[in-house]
Amino acid sequence: MAIKLDTTVETDWMETVRELASQRNAVILAHNYQLPEIQDVADYVGDSLGLSRIAAETDADEVIFCGVHFMAETAKILSPEKRVYIPDANAGCSLADTINADQLREWKAQHPDAVVVSYVNTTAEVKALTDVCCTSSNAADVVRSIAEDKEILFLPDQFLGAHVRRVTGRKNIHVWAGECHVHADISPSALVDTVRANEGAELYVHPECGCTTSALWMAESGEIPGDNTHILSTGGMLEEAKKTTSERVLVATEIGMLHQLRKANPTTEFMPVNPQAACPFMQMITPEKLLKCLQEGKDEVFVEKQTADAARTAVERMIAIGNPGSGE
Repeated sequence: MAIKLDTTVETDWMETVRELASQRNAVILAHNYQLPEIQDVADYVGDSLGLSRIAAETDADEVIFCGVHFMAETAKILSPEKRVYIPDANAGCSLADTINADQLREWKAQHPDAVVVSYVNTTAEVKALTDVCCTSSNAADVVRSIAEDKEILFLPDQFLGAHVRRVTGRKNIHVWAGECHVHADISPSALVDTVRANEGAELYVHPECGCTTSALWMAESGEIPGDNTHILSTGGMLEEAKKTTSERVLVATEIGMLHQLRKANPTTEFMPVNPQAACPFMQMITPEKLLKCLQEGKDEVFVEKQTADAARTAVERMIAIGNPGSGE
């Protein structure tokens, strides 16, 4: 459960955090799903890959990544010369944990000629065994860049994989049966009930959600206007929010995203499809832990050089395709 700081304490805490970051020449990154006070004190807020790429371009000596562990690994992969820290090294990811390097090696052995496409929500070891990475915003473009006669192993998110298979029409995509438990719990029934109770509202759906197919079905059947239904990465949601004129937007993703959407467009009401869709791993990064990280220089994130080099190649191949995307 998040601890809300009172106004005076929060102001003092933010000033202390910013001063410590300045002293360490550290850049603070916060993922869109972080607690609001963490987002507000950060230098940059966004998707994990986008944040890691920004950090690599700064002159900071240190990167403080407020997110989950694979995100801090990605920052280290793209900034091997910087020291990278995460305020709680135990902040994992239910999606990234659905496949490890040994499981991927076994899957590749079963399909020796296949191209491995890994979502950025994976560990460094898995990225190192990957041919090309993708984000939720560019996954379809990455798949389209691969010769049509090549088998594809897509991992680890089954809902994103199903979405990519649907929009590309590719039949030779094998999809790993992984899921983010938070997005999977944003169910079709919750979506249908919320949409029907909010007639005329726009709908933003993250492709990791278990309700993505239902959203498309409702749009295609005419139950909700097709031009009101958007399947978007978190970065895509933010861009759409900046230009919408709708009175209300229903949002199917982790509820931390609502903070940035509301800041981007205070005149629109952004309403969660599932108000309980909070990631317990993201919420492990608290104001107290961020302060301690800056005071004590822990927990530092390391990635073995050979692993980092191989993983970086998979990310660079994605960027070379021409639509680098941002992250989740």
